[in-house]
Amino acid sequence: MEDEISIAILRQPFRECADKIGDGVDRKVNQLEAVFLEHRDKLARFLNRNGGGSHTEDLLQEIWLKIRGGTLAPIDDPVSYLHRIAYNLMLNHRRGDARSNRREREWSTVSSPTEPGISDEPSIERSLIARESVRAAHEQLRLMGEPTASIFRLHRVDGKTQRAIAQELGMGISTVEKHLREAYRLMIALKGSLNEA
Repeated sequence: MEDEISIAILRQPFRECADKIGDGVDRKVNQLEAVFLEHRDKLARFLNRNGGGSHTEDLLQEIWLKIRGGTLAPIDDPVSYLHRIAYNLMLNHRRGDARSNRREREWSTVSSPTEPGISDEPSIERSLIARESVRAAHEQLRLMGEPTASIFRLHRVDGKTQRAIAQELGMGISTVEKHLREAYRLMIALKGSLNEA
């Protein structure tokens, strides 16, 4: 019922009038609502001219919801104020549409099939380099010794928190942090040496 009344009011230009709300309570339309109702068609044209397109009716409804029943201080130029609201809402919709389109493009790029004639498999050279890097990382872990290697595996491979590792191994968090710092230092040095080679 209230939605039908709101839609009917949006279609009728009038100044100070009573609005019958769904619970039967009368309330006066505030100054900004009255200006909106009077200039609704002008705002619709403004939105269409400035790129509102298919969102025009939705934007007008959003403006109405923003100003409806609000207790605003008197506004010197309510028509300009409504145009500013309309413009800002339209920009928000444009930005949202742009984000949505960008997300869709990125998703279709990632999930689309590969180009004909180009293999999804890495080249033999890249495969060999990756295998060598993994072998070197395993060797580096072996050389780290215990408990540094175990703590590194628990944290980086198993995804356990430092607190959980400390409880599991019966040591303090600062000790776990010390072992992780050492492991990271050694792995960064390994990565540097692999990049140079």
